[in-house]
This record gives sequence, C-alpha cells and structure tokens, in this order.
Amino acid sequence: MASLGEEELVRMVQDFIESESTPPTINSNSSNFHRTQYFILQDILRSSETEAESKILNCVMKHMRSRQVGCEKTSSNLKRWLLKRLKMDGFNASLIRTSWPTSLACPAGEYEYIEVVVGEDGKKGKKKNEVRVIVDIDFRSQFELARPTEYYKELTESLPVVFVGSEKKVCKIISLMCCAAKKSLREKGLHVPPWRTTTYMQSKWLCRSSSGATNNSGDVYGNWVPPTVRPRRRDLDGGGGSALSSQFSNMGINCCYV
Repeated sequence: MASLGEEELVRMVQDFIESESTPPTINSNSSNFHRTQYFILQDILRSSETEAESKILNCVMKHMRSRQVGCEKTSSNLKRWLLKRLKMDGFNASLIRTSWPTSLACPAGEYEYIEVVVGEDGKKGKKKNEVRVIVDIDFRSQFELARPTEYYKELTESLPVVFVGSEKKVCKIISLMCCAAKKSLREKGLHVPPWRTTTYMQSKWLCRSSSGATNNSGDVYGNWVPPTVRPRRRDLDGGGGSALSSQFSNMGINCCYV
C-alpha cells in the first residue's frame, strides 16, 4: 500500500474528525471509515519519539535480539530479565504491577509492564521534569480478538509487539483500538465485553495508584478500583492472551531466558 503524503494524511484525519458524529454506513462509507482509522493509527505510531524513548527502544531491542533459543520461560520472567538489563544500562527502571478487584459485570484483572523514568529539561530556570516511558513486550496481544473483522485484524497486526512510548501515545492507541474493537464485535453480532472497554484497557497502563508500594526487588504495585459497569451478556472473545514466542519469532527475536 502506497504511503500517503503528510498533507493528504492531515486532510483525511480532519475529515474524519469533522464527520465522526455521523456513523458510517456499512458499504463504501464504512470502508472509508476503516481506512481512515488505519491511517490515524499509523500516524500515532509514527509520531515523533523523544531522544530518551529512542534510546530506550534501541536498548530493549538489542537485549531481546541477544536472547538464545531453546528454553521456555514465563512472560513475567522475561520482563524481569529485561528489567535487570535496563538497570545495568543505567536506566531508572521498575516492574509495574497493576491489579483491580471484581465489580458489577467487570472482572478482576492484573497486569505488569516495565516503566522507565527519565528526566526532561524544563523551562528556563526550572529543574528537569520526570517523564515515565512505558515498555511493554506483549503489547499487541492485549488488543487481539478471537473473531476479528478483516479491518480490525489489519489494525492489530500493525501494532508493535514490543512497545516503548509515552502515556499520551498509549492513551491515543487505546482510544482508537477500543473504538475499532467495539465496531468489529458488533459487526460479528457479538456484545462488547467489559474487558474490551476503554476504561478497563486504560487500567493496565494508565490508572496507577499514587499509594502504590515498592518492594525490595524494585517492583511497584498499584491498585485500581474500576467504575460500576452495567451488566451485559458475557461474550468470550479470547481475551488478551499472550503469544510471545510466536510473535517474537516473527520479528526475528529469540525468546529464551538466559
């Protein structure tokens, strides 16, 4: 697919924003809507990285590619291994664990990812601002559906398996992907389960408790209580199960803990 010029992409995004209050029909309008979502996602993913984010990404990919093949380890162990390497590289990194209890029609859940805190120069005369960079080595699978439409499958396949970026970028991706997932599920005649809502997905990366405790290993624990959700029929869509081995092999990344 030929890439669009910057002006054309901006125009498509503006047209989408202006017309988003009018739901597209299933035919050509729907196809245009899907194409617009795809290009908006590509624009989000290509948005400028800070120097710190670029440095962290290069280190993460260097370590992931250096791994050996032949043994199985859990996703948690893999994250701890990478965390150790990032600390050895001099980064202020922690393993973040979020968890939330069951509420009405909202299942309990937990998640973990790596956070790197970096300093950015503030305005003249001010101290450096601390910015958190999210590192997730199982990012793409969190958005996968068991019975996706073709356009939603195209969206998820364009997401990176290993994500390194800001909260702002994660928030934009969640907003777009949850909207697309909702449309995909409904086109398949399925209800949208509570674990596919924007609020639930944000809890994984964005809703941290300010009172989160840190243990001796550098892990940070945050608790979040989700809002009440109206009960709906539960439609299992396969969840956001990890498929790290197959995904990393497709990227040429070895997946063995050493």
